[in-house]
Amino acid sequence: MTTLIYLHGFLSSPLSQKAQDTAAWMAQQGLAAHYLCPSIPMEPQAAEQMLTELLAPLQGDFCLIGSSLGGFFATWAVEKFGGRAVLINPAVRPYTLINQYLGEQTNYQTGEIHFIDASFADKLCQLERAPSAFDRYWLLVQTGDEVLDFKDAVQWYAASQQTIIPGGDHSFIDYPAYLPEIWAFACQRTTN
Repeated sequence: MTTLIYLHGFLSSPLSQKAQDTAAWMAQQGLAAHYLCPSIPMEPQAAEQMLTELLAPLQGDFCLIGSSLGGFFATWAVEKFGGRAVLINPAVRPYTLINQYLGEQTNYQTGEIHFIDASFADKLCQLERAPSAFDRYWLLVQTGDEVLDFKDAVQWYAASQQTIIPGGDHSFIDYPAYLPEIWAFACQRTTN
């Protein structure tokens, strides 16, 4: 059975609401053993190393739920290791936005302080991968996202399955209602 892995966003953690909602739903379905939610390191190369160690042994039998910056990492991971990804208001070209966050930043859930410097943009840029196997992706965006322009994601994942919901916000309102469909997508087999 496939492994569902939630990748949280920038300045977030496994304590985020969507991560907790996913864990609770998987547990209710008796699938807790098939769910992972790692704490993604803030530094991009450390995130790459952690995800490589996590995903390489799974040999493509996984589905990532990538929220915001987690969607960026999910795309990198699918292009490198296979698998599938559900992208929730994903960051596209996040290296163009990082200058808004230079200096000390506080994790939304843990309160941990991170220092963001200009080198983050170059490090993120090195991890960018354009989606190639579009059947491996499902994009879920809400047009009311106040952090990221949903149109960037719609264009970047143009040939993928897309669900574009009017209104909402960056947190993706009513996320738990999509979990049955997300799990069904996760369990689909891909062709190479």
